Amino acid sequence: MLDSLIAVFLVIATGWLLKVRNIVTPAHWIGVERLTYQVLFPAVVIHTLATADLRSVPVAAMGMSLVMAILSIAALLLLLRPLLARGGIAGPAFTSIFQGSVRWNTFVALALAAGLQGRTGTTLMAIAVASMIPLLNVTCVLVLARFANGKPMSVGTTVRSILYNPFIWSSAAGLLLNQAQGLLPTAFTSYLDVLGRASLGIGLLVVGSALDLDRLARPRLAHWVAVELKLVAMPLAAWLYAGWFGVTGPALTMTVIAGSVPTATAAYFLARDLGGDAPLMAEITTLQTLLALATLPAAVFLLT
Repeated sequence: MLDSLIAVFLVIATGWLLKVRNIVTPAHWIGVERLTYQVLFPAVVIHTLATADLRSVPVAAMGMSLVMAILSIAALLLLLRPLLARGGIAGPAFTSIFQGSVRWNTFVALALAAGLQGRTGTTLMAIAVASMIPLLNVTCVLVLARFANGKPMSVGTTVRSILYNPFIWSSAAGLLLNQAQGLLPTAFTSYLDVLGRASLGIGLLVVGSALDLDRLARPRLAHWVAVELKLVAMPLAAWLYAGWFGVTGPALTMTVIAGSVPTATAAYFLARDLGGDAPLMAEITTLQTLLALATLPAAVFLLT
């Protein structure tokens, strides 16, 4: 478990080094960002959902546990919005806190699931993918539409942002292909697998390229709110709802892991696309990844 988290942090640090040494120029980073967000990340979502055996696992109970945990943290944040604004946190910064508090790093979760429980773990984590990704992306787009850049988007622009979001259509495509699992050509699933494998390293490098370590060295209120909600409140909420819905055994472990992993690297790309505070988002991602080296094993040990 610790090995996967350390690896993620080291790749982010490598992206920062590539930037400060100017090995990859700013103009090139823009193209890499687009490639990751529009092609590579959707590939891993489609592949995970399309190849998972969703009939042998507690889809409804585990899925509802995670959905309710997300909605609870999201509602708490929206209630805290006026208080945070009085603390000097502007709209774009609030959207990064929001994403940092509710989103999850799918790749870390999948790596931990496979390492701990093999194919069973991967299948269980696919439930989290199907349950969390559509909800998270719709919710985060709506929050960005409302609070980023100081003025709300029009209804039409908001709807287009949701429909064209790569994670929305890739989740829908993965669930649709899952119904025709036995008919999918091996070459096609292998193609998706290769693209998906490329997404993790490249995406983390891009996040590292946006880091400002001087700001990260002095965590502010925005950083700590996202850390507390994501690494403490979210896993606790997921565990409580899992108990309510009767989730036990390996499914409970995977539910807690899904709630405990640090925020998604894709949150940075969404912040860049829709006018959020992308540098703050990158800082929150890195800080959470570092702290999760301690909080994630603790959450799994204490709650399962």
